[in-house]
Amino acid sequence: MAARQRIIPVRREYNRWVANQTLEDYALRFTAKSARRFSSERISQTAIGAISFLALEAIGGAITLSYGTTNAFFAIVAAAVVMLLVGLPISRYAIRHGVDIDLLTRGASFGYIGSTVTSLIYAGFTFMLFAIEASIMTGALYLAFGIPPWIGYMISAVVVIPLVIYGVQMISRFQLITQPFWIVLNILPFIFIAFLDWEKFDLWRAFAGINHSNAEVGGAAPFDLFEFGAASAVILALMPQIGEQVDFLRFLPPEGLRKFRHRIAVFLAGSGWVVVGVPKLLAGSFLAVLTLSTGVPVREAADPAHMYLAAFGYMIPNETAALLLMAAFVAVSQLKINVMNAYAGSLAWSNFFSRLTHSHPGRVVWLVFNVAIALLLMELGIYRLLEATLGIFSIIAMSWLCTISADLFINKKLGLSPPGVEFKRAHLYDLNPVGLGAMFGSAGVALAAHFGLFGSLMASMSTYVTLIAFVISPAIAFATRGKFYLARKPRQSWKSLGSITCSICEHPFEPEDMAWCPAYAAPICSLCCSLDSRCHDMCKPQARMNAQVGAVARAVLPETIVERLRSRLGRYSITAAVAISLIGAILAMIAYQIGQAYPANAEIVYGAILIVFFVFALIAGIVSWFYVLAHDSRMVAEEESSRQNTLLLKEISAHKKTDAALQDAKETAEAANRAKSRYVVGLSHELRTPLNAVLGYAQILERDETIPPPRHSAIKVIKRSADHLSGLIDGLLDISKIEAGRLQVYSNEINIQDFLDQIVEMFSLQAHAKGLAFEHERARSLPQYVRTDEKRLRQILVNLLSNAIKFTDRGKVRFDVAYRSQVATFTVSDTGRGIAEKDLGRIYEPFQRGEADSIKPMPGLGLGLTITQLLTNTLGGEIKVESVKDEGSTFRVRLMLSAVDRPNTAPAAEKKIVSYTGPRRTIVVVDDNEDHRDLMREVLVPMDFVVLTANSGPDCLTLIEGVKPDLFLIDILMPGMNGWQLLAKLREIGQTAPIVMLSANINDGVAANLGDEGPNDTIPKPVDIRRLSDRLAAHLGLEWVYEGDPAFSPPPMAKAPVRSPGKNHVQDLLRLGEIGYVRGIETKLADIARMEENRPFAEELGTYLQAFDMAGYMTFLNRFGEDERFGEERAIDG
Repeated sequence: MAARQRIIPVRREYNRWVANQTLEDYALRFTAKSARRFSSERISQTAIGAISFLALEAIGGAITLSYGTTNAFFAIVAAAVVMLLVGLPISRYAIRHGVDIDLLTRGASFGYIGSTVTSLIYAGFTFMLFAIEASIMTGALYLAFGIPPWIGYMISAVVVIPLVIYGVQMISRFQLITQPFWIVLNILPFIFIAFLDWEKFDLWRAFAGINHSNAEVGGAAPFDLFEFGAASAVILALMPQIGEQVDFLRFLPPEGLRKFRHRIAVFLAGSGWVVVGVPKLLAGSFLAVLTLSTGVPVREAADPAHMYLAAFGYMIPNETAALLLMAAFVAVSQLKINVMNAYAGSLAWSNFFSRLTHSHPGRVVWLVFNVAIALLLMELGIYRLLEATLGIFSIIAMSWLCTISADLFINKKLGLSPPGVEFKRAHLYDLNPVGLGAMFGSAGVALAAHFGLFGSLMASMSTYVTLIAFVISPAIAFATRGKFYLARKPRQSWKSLGSITCSICEHPFEPEDMAWCPAYAAPICSLCCSLDSRCHDMCKPQARMNAQVGAVARAVLPETIVERLRSRLGRYSITAAVAISLIGAILAMIAYQIGQAYPANAEIVYGAILIVFFVFALIAGIVSWFYVLAHDSRMVAEEESSRQNTLLLKEISAHKKTDAALQDAKETAEAANRAKSRYVVGLSHELRTPLNAVLGYAQILERDETIPPPRHSAIKVIKRSADHLSGLIDGLLDISKIEAGRLQVYSNEINIQDFLDQIVEMFSLQAHAKGLAFEHERARSLPQYVRTDEKRLRQILVNLLSNAIKFTDRGKVRFDVAYRSQVATFTVSDTGRGIAEKDLGRIYEPFQRGEADSIKPMPGLGLGLTITQLLTNTLGGEIKVESVKDEGSTFRVRLMLSAVDRPNTAPAAEKKIVSYTGPRRTIVVVDDNEDHRDLMREVLVPMDFVVLTANSGPDCLTLIEGVKPDLFLIDILMPGMNGWQLLAKLREIGQTAPIVMLSANINDGVAANLGDEGPNDTIPKPVDIRRLSDRLAAHLGLEWVYEGDPAFSPPPMAKAPVRSPGKNHVQDLLRLGEIGYVRGIETKLADIARMEENRPFAEELGTYLQAFDMAGYMTFLNRFGEDERFGEERAIDG
């Protein structure tokens, strides 16, 4: 399936940032199994540290002062049992599936969007409890140090933030460090009181409340069902504390549940927190009576600071020390609970806003936000009004958590809901009527009872009414057949995978945290899925909230009403009604609480609240219009953007197809170009093969003095024609090399004056032969020697001058050379046909001829100017042309020719080489072409070399067995083993003699890849004999002896005696000579020459063989056959 959305880099970077678990601590997502590495002891100690909050003592004291010890005691026990039973399945499923309370709520019958209501409830609990605890610490600071409350509020709030930023790791460390101190100071005061003043316990049992008479000392205060219910409502407001416990239990590994010690730890840290909480509630109840008995006012008797000041007074007689100890204890207790409140609040706000806004600035941002709300409540004193609403809050909280517990404990056991806990947006319905129906149903009945609809007794017991959620939840689940739990099922094939990479943030996650996204056609993690606002739930269109509400509306209401509600006015009416209802509910609750607190002013308060309501309703109406219109505008813009995006994607797809076609065409063209290059290279080799023989023999004949002088001019014509043909071949190859980026240039010292003289002499003759004037002017500043590539410069000038003469029928050709600042300018102008303006742009293209050439064709391939431009650019120069049709053309080439102040010694004039100083050298020539082998023999034998030839690689390896050649000349293209393979084989068998590759394919690129194992040198065909002799002298360290050289006068030295190698060897050589097997003779001589004393014999006999003088060869051997001692008695002159 094709992806409909693109992953933009900004979104990917943002999602990668928010996925950093160092600060996020798995907010909004499943707690990975790899992160659940903490021990049960550490996590349980951390979770138990959350029970340190002094609000327990405050609540215990408050209900005792209001309703008496007996009612408070039974209310504490009953509420604890309820919280224990309700919280047990919640804690078990949280640890089993590694989810916090919000993710658990999603999967436990509330749906993805439905759980936002409970996130708000949970967040409200955290900042209310934070404010209450921080106010207790502020009171202690004021009591001990006189710090003003507004400063105390800021201190108690801000000090928590650094401890919570790094999540459970820092919090657990803090809890473990402070745990011993907190435990000791919790227990020790009561031991002192028991020993020093036991009567206070009897007084506590008899206490009946500040509005009732106490029972007799030693007796118990009377029980009242109404006051029992009221006290229970206050205690059950602590029900959301199970959420904070769960937020830490999710870090426990699930496999440890089988261990008994682990179960105990989980129990005490989870729903069993009430087991530790009940003693603290009872302690608060006792300390309130104790504090009241010391003369403290009733309003302060329920304050934990005054409670523990009185308790520590039994331990420490010194009032100041007791005050400081109390302040320390209150500060530690407050920090232990408020780090938990702040942490849980950051998770709750993260979940709430991420679902509504599809944005998550980070858990730390919501941490500061939660603390800021609590600080604002404290500074404004609003938290004291919120304390009066604990009864209503406990009903809502109980409805929520009883619904979760009912689903986990009943519905899953009965199979009414799917097993496990699904929390991902991609797999959940937005709204699940099971959870929402059970929560709102039980809360509605309980609130009705609270406000007296069912009588005063039910009003006091209204909190317990919420337990009907255990009936409503399975009933709705049964009625709906549980079909609103899962919008689609996860992929079963993923369960066996260790991790899956998210396509958005590109982080790996465990399969439980991944879903398949059809919008991106790739896997996506739960967080990236939650933050995506562009997909519009493509994976579950039937499970979106608007689709669900629309389905219910169509089922209940007539179609006409549904259509009106879907109109803009209908949506505005719904939005305004919801906003005004919420405002009215909040203001009504405030009015009710204030009216209960100040009955005398109730009418005034109600009137003021009503005015405020209408003002807020007007504002809500305006804001609702703004929201609806902005929403419609956003939807129109999004639809237009989607349409444009669709068109863009189609265009991109079309461009991809076009690019693919262009790529195919490019590859086809490149393949054709490579084929052309291969063809040109192959063709050049085939042309060079006969050309090498033609040019080689032409050079030999040119040096042969026996040829009559009248034939010398013909030989020069042959050589010049071969040079011209070689130049054409070089041109073709140069184009291929330049196109492939493999053209090599060399920087050599040249005598530019002599070089230009040769050029001028050559072309002045051609011009005069055609009846043209040839003019030449050379700058006086031109140095004698410059540095450049002589061959390439010659090609450039020859092409330009030959074209000028070729296309000029009358008039003149002028060649000027200017030189300034190391830059030479070569200008070639003519009075020929000129170039049409339309042809100026394409004269440098290969095989292109101008319009004039089509009228009067000229010989040539149309490569001259192409090569000239390419070579000029390669040498770092530039070429320009000016031309007028039928008037002539002017070409200017500018090249960098750096002057050479101290040139090397100029080479000696070319002479015929007849020998060299030192011992005779053996050269092995390997070439499959017999003409080339003969040519090399013709060139090298007159130079006094011993030449051995082989027609293939294997033949060469056989030939050199027992022979130590001084140098190899090897052709590259040979059948079977080619020249490069032979080179590698020679190096492999230990041949260290220089190896020179002699071939028309010398630039095939293989030599560059051989590195140190490559040849010592390369010489291209056709062979330049002068160049060959220079290379041989360099590699063999030779000093040439030239014909007629007076300086050469070899010292008289006795020639080594020629001795017989033995009768058997002589007979073998005679037998080979009789059948004319030259190759066999060469091999046999090489074998004989292994022995130093036999080398003169082999060299002497080799001279006959090289001259093909078989008669002399046989005579020489026959003389050895007649006298076996001949070689020992005298030397034989060859």
